[in-house]
Amino acid sequence: MAEGMRLMAVHAHPDDESSKGAATTARYVAAGTSVMVVSCTGGERGDILNEKLKDDPHILRDIAQVRRDEMKAAQEVLGCEHTWLGFVDSGLPEGDPLPPLPDGCFGLEDIDVTTEALVRVIRAWRPHVMTTYDEKGGYPHPDHIMCHTVSMAAFEAAGDPTRYPHAGEPWQPLKIYYNGGWSKDRLEAIHDAMLAEGLESPYAEWLANWKPRRTGRPTTTIACGEYFETRDRALMAHATQVDPDGFWFQVPLEIQKRVWGVEEFEAALSYVEIADGEDDLFAGLGTPAEADALATRTDLALVHDGRVTDEPEPEEVEQESGRAHGDSSDTHTDEDGDADRDNDSDSDSEKADAR
Repeated sequence: MAEGMRLMAVHAHPDDESSKGAATTARYVAAGTSVMVVSCTGGERGDILNEKLKDDPHILRDIAQVRRDEMKAAQEVLGCEHTWLGFVDSGLPEGDPLPPLPDGCFGLEDIDVTTEALVRVIRAWRPHVMTTYDEKGGYPHPDHIMCHTVSMAAFEAAGDPTRYPHAGEPWQPLKIYYNGGWSKDRLEAIHDAMLAEGLESPYAEWLANWKPRRTGRPTTTIACGEYFETRDRALMAHATQVDPDGFWFQVPLEIQKRVWGVEEFEAALSYVEIADGEDDLFAGLGTPAEADALATRTDLALVHDGRVTDEPEPEEVEQESGRAHGDSSDTHTDEDGDADRDNDSDSDSEKADAR
């Protein structure tokens, strides 16, 4: 891991940066890499998911500022840089039929407006590598889907001098990855390890209701188990969004590190070759100076396109592959059998999508 490299992680809401790829962030920061987290929205429409704080008058009075304060605390834990893209949380529509999204929210913004905003950040900060969500947003929250759309559009526009010429000097990030999620393999491995230790697994019901939404295609594995504790502290900094005594903290860190001490990523687009068994998001980029030179060239050609364009329906994936990678976050049910969902960035099962 080359000191002096720059990684930009684009997320939909505050707390997403701590539940998706946070241990990787901490590892890179410790190695001297600069990491910038971009939060597309302020998470203003998020429910208070921590039962202990539901009646807190300060939180009820100014949830927008609380979310900002929580993000600042998480940023300090991770040691990364952070910026707000400045758009308004869309909330998670519920009902049948679904209600329309609120006026002025991120999910309804003009794509040119949102893309230009992120292009400005990219050209000013000059990342060598970016991360974002997959084509389905990791799960179908309108802000997560828009985050994917905007990230991919900005990645492709940032190096083009004819696109948004007033938004800074062109800069072409060299790779963009999707954050990995909870594959069935990962879930079963930790579940089996808990049972082997004579412990109750919190994942039994989730596995029993497993319905893959998307077939993940991991290309890159980052060994970061030693930073799981940092990841958890960053997530707990978002106190309105997570209960420290809740679902996602029931598996001992020792088991997590031993059984699945990595975070996975999926190379979506790259201007350098993606080697088999890649274990570094900056692999193939050379030194920081060499990567800088590549990022300012105007004759770069894509050499890797891992975008999924012909994804079969979930039922077909399950029948054909048996143990497909996928995000089954909409199938974790509560005691009453209703899917766990919140009105902001993640339900309990989404909270650790990339953890």
